[in-house]
Amino acid sequence: MSNSNKHYVLAVLLLFTTVVSSFAAPQTAAPQKREFYEIKIYHVKDKDQETRVENFLKNAYLPALHKAGIKTVGVFKPAALDTASYGKLIYVFTPLKSMDELLTLPKLLEKDAAYASAGKDYIDAEYKNPPYSRFESIVLQAFTEAPMMKMPKLTGPKSERIYELRSYEGHTEKIYRNKVKMFNMGGEVPLFERLGFNAVFYAEVVAGSHMPNLMYMTTFESKADRDAHWKSFTEDSEWNKLKVNPEYQNNVSKNVQMLLSPTDYSDI
Repeated sequence: MSNSNKHYVLAVLLLFTTVVSSFAAPQTAAPQKREFYEIKIYHVKDKDQETRVENFLKNAYLPALHKAGIKTVGVFKPAALDTASYGKLIYVFTPLKSMDELLTLPKLLEKDAAYASAGKDYIDAEYKNPPYSRFESIVLQAFTEAPMMKMPKLTGPKSERIYELRSYEGHTEKIYRNKVKMFNMGGEVPLFERLGFNAVFYAEVVAGSHMPNLMYMTTFESKADRDAHWKSFTEDSEWNKLKVNPEYQNNVSKNVQMLLSPTDYSDI
């Protein structure tokens, strides 16, 4: 075989090997897009305001969001055992694909005639008779290791369930990010999953009144079930190893725990 033919054969073999290798090489999956969330907290002064806000949420807001493609909206109230907040707060959890959706959603609702009709008492309330005292809005972005919310795998009646919303505040932005890392890279998220905490979401607060902080929600069949899960958590060998890791010391300045009950019309 001539040298030129040899070079041609080698070139073909090299090309073939390159093509085959490209198909055989493992493909790195693109990271899953992280959701955004809004938690709106209504402050109501009496039973009348509570009823008006709930009628709006049940008959106007949730149906309008469902129509807009947002199928899982959570509505929660402080559990009866929380006597300080019971009957005074209503929490609305809305998952969003992007920050743009947060901005465009109000404009979309304005064009919905059914929403305007069903929510008239709330939307067109007079200044002398508002349906709430005030509301606050918290905007969050899901953790990298929990980029999408999950529906809780619970079977018992909603009336007995306890949903726990926790907020971990940090001393500074840098220290707060260390706690986020503890959840993501340190293994706290899979630890909760292994112990069956039925988490709905884990997220970083982008805008809120207690920053810097992260928030997450775990769910349980009952208060007794909740207490049993936390007992197993505190006794778990993996957690007891993680909590003394020098890398993650003193990374929470305040831990706020809110025990909530889902309303009968909540999607979550």
